[in-house]
Amino acid sequence: MRVSRELLVFLLLVGAAFASTSAQHPTVRPSVILITIDTTRADRMGFLGADKGLTPNLDSMAKQAVVFTRAYAHVPLTTPSHATILSGTYPQFNHVSDLGDPIAKDIPYLPALLHQHGYATAAFVGGAVLDPQAAAPGFNRGFDTYDAGFHQQAPGESRYDSIERRGAVVVDHAIAWLAKHPRRPVFLWVHLYDPHDPYDPPEPYKTRYAADPYDGEVAYADAQVGRLLTELRKRALYDNSVIAVMADHGEAFGEHGEREHGIFLYDETIHVPLLVKLPANHDAGRRVDNRVGLADVAPTILEAVKIPAPPQMQGVALLTAPGDRSIYAESEYAHIAYGWATLRSWRSGKYLFVQAPKRELYDQTSDPGALHNLAPGSGAVADTLSSELDEFHQKTSSATTEKAAIDPAAAANLRALGYVSSEGAQKEDKAKPAVDPKDHIEVANLMHEGLIDIEEQHFSDAVSKLRKAESLDPNVGMVYLELGNALLQNKQAAEAIPVLRKATELMPDAGPAHARLGLALMEAKDWAGAINEFKAALAHSSEDADLHLNLGISLARNSRILDALPELQKAAQLNPASFRANLEAGRILGMEGNFQSALPYLQQAVLLNPDSQDAHHFLANVYRRLGKEDDADREQDEADRLKEDKKP
Repeated sequence: MRVSRELLVFLLLVGAAFASTSAQHPTVRPSVILITIDTTRADRMGFLGADKGLTPNLDSMAKQAVVFTRAYAHVPLTTPSHATILSGTYPQFNHVSDLGDPIAKDIPYLPALLHQHGYATAAFVGGAVLDPQAAAPGFNRGFDTYDAGFHQQAPGESRYDSIERRGAVVVDHAIAWLAKHPRRPVFLWVHLYDPHDPYDPPEPYKTRYAADPYDGEVAYADAQVGRLLTELRKRALYDNSVIAVMADHGEAFGEHGEREHGIFLYDETIHVPLLVKLPANHDAGRRVDNRVGLADVAPTILEAVKIPAPPQMQGVALLTAPGDRSIYAESEYAHIAYGWATLRSWRSGKYLFVQAPKRELYDQTSDPGALHNLAPGSGAVADTLSSELDEFHQKTSSATTEKAAIDPAAAANLRALGYVSSEGAQKEDKAKPAVDPKDHIEVANLMHEGLIDIEEQHFSDAVSKLRKAESLDPNVGMVYLELGNALLQNKQAAEAIPVLRKATELMPDAGPAHARLGLALMEAKDWAGAINEFKAALAHSSEDADLHLNLGISLARNSRILDALPELQKAAQLNPASFRANLEAGRILGMEGNFQSALPYLQQAVLLNPDSQDAHHFLANVYRRLGKEDDADREQDEADRLKEDKKP
């Protein structure tokens, strides 16, 4: 059949247009969904052999995914572990070894890499421990949206409205974002904090798992994962996306003495669930029994979406990785928080080796619970594994950088979550042998529980636990710091003073120890002592509004009015919403006859606290001295009214 000249030209033009369009719009890469579930043990997963029925949604997904049965975290803490997940590097390289450590801009970072390749990127996190404005600086790099915004819990406020969010809220926010971002591809990170203690699942899980609320939290988190997966299916995002689900670390229930997590490196806190579902369910149901690490997640995702991993990434792409590998893990938390030894572990062959002052060696084939330490009788094996660990650590480390001090508000949020923050290093006595955390683990347990009690305003319970911790190890500055804090909160300032003095002796560079001692001395009306402590605290945190305020008040009460004024003005500048700073600065300026300068401070004080009789009275005096009689009468009338209202 002959084709007309006109039809031939038309077909050629259509073909050219199609070719041009294809060149401009190459095949869209798969979307990437990263789901991290905090503090979740591998032995609670049905797809890994658990028979509790806690994870039906993850179990269903596992049938369509690659299951890694021996996946391990590199740090048993949320922020450092997520740094390894998102950067593909080890903690000795990225130097995020503690809560509040920043992830540097020169560290490879999965969200930034995907964003550079056209991905719309968003993160929705469930706890303050991953807030870039607090405990996770730098984690928002490469994200179009990073949904965090946590704050210190106010009196009477729920923890779920301040320092953490229920999984349902996190998933709701993620679903709302997906509805507004239909363009492809997307990188969506959803972090569920629920299994972290205190274990408090919502109904019906609270009742159903009353005997084991941790299991209730895991079941609730699984249900929220199911909600998200259902939404992905509705939006045609499930089948052709890379979906990676993992825990950042596990949880201990006293198997080796530790309750919760953060210090020890046994399987209960290091062995984690890991699933990777590939586009079109490629390799569905495949089970990989080789050891893998969470540093392998980022290069694996990049391989799946055909983006080259940068050479600085230290993990390997698991879909084409070689056979079984040795896995490294570490925890500096015991050293940072308590001055004890850093722990490092090495899983190689059939062994788990723990490098500690009293080193440990376990045959995980015959002793999966790591209950029988072989190190004393197997010195040659322990020596070999120790050398391998040291060599690996040296090869994978980068030059250390000086760490910035953690923000006081971030430190407060961490304490509310039960973590000791690195606000001041304890003086090290190098003449003494390093303390093995195994010998003092109950101190860390009591400390964690005491911090939770303080947050829940159970101050007497906190004092009791922290007194016990002090008796078990009388050389830990942080124990004295938090014991003093609990005593102070419990209206026992006199008892708090010697305790907080001990904290400042053990941790002379810990600003919070000096600050709390200053507060205790204020309660005792020892103004000169309080002045010294607030000055010491400001040497380590010069932009803290509360420290300037308390120093200003102490100076004023010590009859050093001229010295007090600049401190109060600085406090008001740093925190314009501070009623006390504005009131005190305005009052002193008025006393000194500087009425025009006093005026804006007292006007701000009245706005911040319209029920303050003093604020209205002081403002009336200033207006009168400035010749503004009508304004003065109005403010004095309000002060008189408030005074009358307070009468019985």
